[in-house]
Amino acid sequence: MKFEKLSDFNNWTKEDKDLFTVNVIKGLVIDGVSKANSGHPGGPMSLADFTYILYSEFLTIDPDNPNWQNRDRVVLSVGHTCMLIYSILYMCNYISLKDLKEFRQLGSLTPGHPEIETPGIDANTGPLGQGVGMGIGMALAERISAGKNKSNRFTYILAGDGDLQEPITLGSSTLAGHWKLSNLIMFYDKNDIQIAGKTSRVDSTDYAKLYESMGWHVQEIDGHNHSEIRKAIKNAQSSKLPSIIIGKTTIAKGSYSLENTTKSHGAPFSEEEIKLTKNKLGLPQDSFFCDKNIINHFQRNFNPLKDRVKALDKTFKNISRNYKEMINSLSVPEFGSEAMATRQAFGISLDEFAAKFPNLIGGSADLDGSNCTTNFVQNYGDFSSENSEGRNIAFGVREFPMGAIMNGIALYGNHLPFGGTFLVFSDYVRSAIRLSAIQNLHVLYEFSHDSIFVGEDGPTHQPVEHTMSLRNIPNLLVFRPADSFETFYSFKTIMENTNIPSALLLTRQKLPKLDLKKSYIEQGVKKGAYIVHKEAIPDAVLYATGSEVHLAIEVCKEINYKVQIINVPCWELLEKQTKSYIDSIMIKKCNKRISLEAGITTGWEKFTGLNGLNIGIDNYGASAPGKDVANHFEFVKNKIKSKIEVYLDD
Repeated sequence: MKFEKLSDFNNWTKEDKDLFTVNVIKGLVIDGVSKANSGHPGGPMSLADFTYILYSEFLTIDPDNPNWQNRDRVVLSVGHTCMLIYSILYMCNYISLKDLKEFRQLGSLTPGHPEIETPGIDANTGPLGQGVGMGIGMALAERISAGKNKSNRFTYILAGDGDLQEPITLGSSTLAGHWKLSNLIMFYDKNDIQIAGKTSRVDSTDYAKLYESMGWHVQEIDGHNHSEIRKAIKNAQSSKLPSIIIGKTTIAKGSYSLENTTKSHGAPFSEEEIKLTKNKLGLPQDSFFCDKNIINHFQRNFNPLKDRVKALDKTFKNISRNYKEMINSLSVPEFGSEAMATRQAFGISLDEFAAKFPNLIGGSADLDGSNCTTNFVQNYGDFSSENSEGRNIAFGVREFPMGAIMNGIALYGNHLPFGGTFLVFSDYVRSAIRLSAIQNLHVLYEFSHDSIFVGEDGPTHQPVEHTMSLRNIPNLLVFRPADSFETFYSFKTIMENTNIPSALLLTRQKLPKLDLKKSYIEQGVKKGAYIVHKEAIPDAVLYATGSEVHLAIEVCKEINYKVQIINVPCWELLEKQTKSYIDSIMIKKCNKRISLEAGITTGWEKFTGLNGLNIGIDNYGASAPGKDVANHFEFVKNKIKSKIEVYLDD
């Protein structure tokens, strides 16, 4: 590619300036990956044209504030191409040249996949497909925020072949089409190459027809043609449907010998390839070359953009609420004296929280009745293309998309998302939960039917390992309340912990109320563990959660030993308490320790030690009424009593 002398750059045609700026971006990508000796140069080079046009001509951002609330959002779902976005952010003055040179180094602002700690990054991505779900969540949050008002804010998703192969993308995209999220624009960088070879080895889907069938506005273009890119973005912005722009591109476009090859996907170019590629692109051989005139051209629209920022701030008002005041206004529901499943208590609590928190939105994976969100649906209505003020999100049987969309809602801001399904299906949503935790997002996962007491539905629906599995996710609060009041106070504690995701595990079976003061329960939940039966000098300490707290109380009434019972509704909160409080719970001087929980016993050793007695369910369940299943596994009062007595007699 031939250009005029660089010293005459300001006299070049705009087309040549655009093409050369794209080449400079490609040079930064190549040099960043080379210096790190790690990364993906090919994908950024196929995606560079669209991304350059988007950022320099269409994107509404504040050049002085990457966190401006009224900005358009950009989600790089194809996260391994992040050196491209970092080069773009450098040209936006959001990060420095030094940051580019520290690509993939410890503590840098340019990690190997995008992270929200980097200015200008709107979502952590890398696990392919999840960026699509999060982007759809952002577009949804914007539509709900705007209500009946028209909003010109857009969410852009940059996706690749691997993203569209992940089933989460299909599930999320189906919802976007159903909701007619016209503020959503996805560019599919269709270079037809992945790690193991051409996509034709594994995929023959006609994505244009597929997305059209899902209710999307579809365009197919040459992804390197700037005129076609501009026209496609304008068409997408005026569409009444979510838009996908399928750009046919060439991986490693502009490289000397690696175009359309898998070799360019995930490995640095050789020194010779870099030299010859820069010659082909018309670039100087300087490492990390980027002339000031290039940056000025990239930023040519920034001054009018700053004026637009001021105008939009007058149009869009951010939601501002006194969060502490909202928490203090909550009233404890009247749960009555009868036994009640904690899932029912959640539904009653949700009514109270939803009334006081108008920004609480969410729904269920087609389990409204089972998750007890039916009242919420009736009171606030489903969000739809006709009802943008609906607060219930009907996700359908789409647990993983639900989790990713919740993350997108939380990343957008203004709203507190929740989503419900059975605990056994937490496996389906686990990867999204992990991204919730990594990004410190305030989201609530409601998981009902939390043990073998699900009963007749059998082992496929009876969670055994799931509670402990969730506890193994760092930075996730896992609550397993023992009664209705603990459920409410768990919910309240979740609302108060605004920088961390939570999972709330709830029973299908009815539980009695704890015979304790509500204020004592509340403080106990906030601290993660508390004494429900105290002994001055205990012979043993028994730790239990959820429904098993009541079982522990009943068992210990009939044992001729002094057993102190500790309720541990949230392990993670206990670990955050003072050493003196933790010592009061652990009672190190007592050598006999027991755990009781309707799930796998692995993990309870942190409370009971290697010589403790851990009573649980270390097998898959069975299909029968819940009480019969419990009896089959000897998880009933008389059997547990015998096990404890044998242990304490020793």
